[in-house]
Order: sequence, then C-alpha cells, then structure tokens
Amino acid sequence: MPAPLSAELFDLDPAVLWVMHCAEGPVPKSSAEAVRAFLPKETRPWTLNFQTDFTGLPAQVRTEAARLVGGRAEDITLTPTTSSGLVLVARGFPFRPDDEVLAPLGEFSTNSWPWLGLRDRGVSLRQLPLWDGHVAGADAWRSLPPRATDDVEGKLLAAIGRSTRLMTVSFVRFQDGLVLDLPRLARGCAERGVALVVDGIQGAGTLPVPLDGLSAFATGGYKGLLAPEGLGFLWTDPGFRARLAPLGSWLSVEAATDFARSNTDLTRAWATDGTKLEQGGPNMLSAAALLASLRLLNETGVPRIAEHVRGLHARLIDGLSAIPAWRSEAERLSALLQAGRMGSVLSLHHGGRGPEGMQRLLESGIRAGIYASVREGYLRIALHGFHSESDLERLLAWLSEA
Repeated sequence: MPAPLSAELFDLDPAVLWVMHCAEGPVPKSSAEAVRAFLPKETRPWTLNFQTDFTGLPAQVRTEAARLVGGRAEDITLTPTTSSGLVLVARGFPFRPDDEVLAPLGEFSTNSWPWLGLRDRGVSLRQLPLWDGHVAGADAWRSLPPRATDDVEGKLLAAIGRSTRLMTVSFVRFQDGLVLDLPRLARGCAERGVALVVDGIQGAGTLPVPLDGLSAFATGGYKGLLAPEGLGFLWTDPGFRARLAPLGSWLSVEAATDFARSNTDLTRAWATDGTKLEQGGPNMLSAAALLASLRLLNETGVPRIAEHVRGLHARLIDGLSAIPAWRSEAERLSALLQAGRMGSVLSLHHGGRGPEGMQRLLESGIRAGIYASVREGYLRIALHGFHSESDLERLLAWLSEA
C-alpha cells in the first residue's frame, strides 16, 4: 500500500532514513515555498495587506488547526510552542493556595515546569507512577516499561484527591510511546470536577484527537505537524477558557483591529474566543509555513496517516520478533499495539543495554544513514505518513546487525 504522504513532497535525502519526527519533523516543500513567498512582504512592508496578511493569515491557521483536531476555529489560540500554551493555562487558571495539579510520573519537562512554576502561589504538582516498577528522573533508566495490562487511567483517576483541581497528561508519552485513553480520563475528571489539560505534541498530526471532555489541548508545530519551530496552537473548551485570565495583549480584546476606534480607548472587554489568550501578533513566516503543513495533513487525512503508521508498526514488530535480541520487546509492543496503546512512536526498552549500549546502537544507525533517538532508556522509532515498507527493511537490517 502506498504511503499517504508521498516522499516527493519532502526534500528527503535517499541516503538518510529520518525516524525522528518525535524530535523534529521534516518540513514539506510546500511549506518552505510558503515562507519564501511571504518573506518579500517583510522586506517590502508596503506590500503587506492588513486584512489578508496580518489578520487573514492567522485566521486561516486557526481554521486549519481546528479542522485537524475536529474543533472550532474560535476555540484555537496561536502560541509559539507547546510550553507557552501550557503556561497560558497554568498562569490563567484560578488556582487557590493548597490546590494540586496531578500528573503522570515522567512527563516531559514541557508539561512539568509550567505547573512547578506555581509553587510561589501555594500550588503543588503531584506526579504519579503509572505501573509497577515505573520510575523517572535520575533513575529513569531503571524503569520497567509499560505493558498492555497496566490500567494507567484507573490509577490516575483513583489518585484524584480533595485538593486536585487539574490533571495534566501527555496524549502520547515522549519516552515510552504510551497512548493515554483521553475520553476515559475526560469522563472521570468531569465526574470529579477536575479540569483535564493535555500536552498533545507527540500525537498531533499522526493520531485523531478526541477533544470531547477535554479542557485544553496544546501542541507545537514542529514535530508531527511537519512545520518549522516557532508556532503551534492551544485548543480550549469555551467554558474552561472563560475561567482563564488573559495575559493581556492588545489583540486579546474586543475590536482590537478596528482602527476606526481609538487605540487608547480602553473601555473594552476581553475577547471571548481563543484570541483572548494570544500574546500578540504571531510569527508570520512561521504562520505561512504552518498553514501549508496543516493543509497538507488535512487534505491527506490524519486517520489515513494513523492507519498507515499502525500497519507499519505491525510489520516492524513482526520483523523484530524474528531477531533474538528484540524478541521479548516485540511481544510487549505487539500487545500494546493490539490494545491501541501505541501512537506514532515505537519505543524499544533498553532491556539492560544501558546508556552506553544504546549510544553504540544509535551510532551504528547513523553510520547506516538511520537517524533515531534515545530518551530515558528507550530507542524511539517515529514513523509518519511518508514512511514506506523499504524503510522497515532498512530498520530491521540495522537492528538485526546491531
């Protein structure tokens, strides 16, 4: 079956197999061309059109972002990064002293520091191990990997206490690749009066996003969304957004761009849509690129990409099961795949190889032109809609020889 995203859409080197969109995705040619087309407007600003460029381009990005996640454009806030989106939520939420944020153990720091930054307001972050033998931090390499039988959502929901006001999780965990059941968490949090905020960057662009019941979903554009760094978006539920205090920018109020009204007229209400949380005008070059990347993904269809990646995973795991050194991991990963617990990141646990052994493995891959990554004890192989069967052959040859 052909890949849903043709490799011809990218400036890929045939000698290089890039399986690292979990770190940074390749930018399509169309997105690079969009930047080249917009740049002359920045060098010759008299050619800029306020309606079609300054306000029109961000509006188009919000529309395509909403289409990608199955939401509404008015619920989209443009943000520079995933971190900045989560900071907007953390700083804007009406926490009180002694409130608690509950998170899984081992979240990427993007989804830790925004909440740890609330300590001076008396708000604590509690991190919960999700399975037996799950550790993180300085001891991360000693952690056992997740298994399909682990009820991580049940653990999280059971841990909600009287002081828990907000739960924050990753849609797809960055190191072990585990996909969380967001609908189940959303229902459980709603029953307990707790907001559910999601770091979605490792799933956006490769998995359909189940927004129902979520309070907020943040992502950057430079991984699965295949755009350059510098622009992403935050989706917020309208009722939740109404509770958030804006940081306060000139574009976050009603009629902000109506220059028939005096700019110094401060008798304005805050905007009620996603622009309420925006910090000012976005990076327009990044907006041009992100718009092109989002359009490409939407035209292709994220469900098609997800189905393709799942098929590649099944065949890759089948091949790993024939390699003695990876056989036990293939069994674990196969069960996760069948249980719907695997996103676009297939994470192979080091199994005692340790940091030195995994580094040697990475270096042997680079010598073969294969670029993967290691995080906290896992070799991460991130497949997208442009990967093919021949890519699997290269991966299996590498892992067999290594």
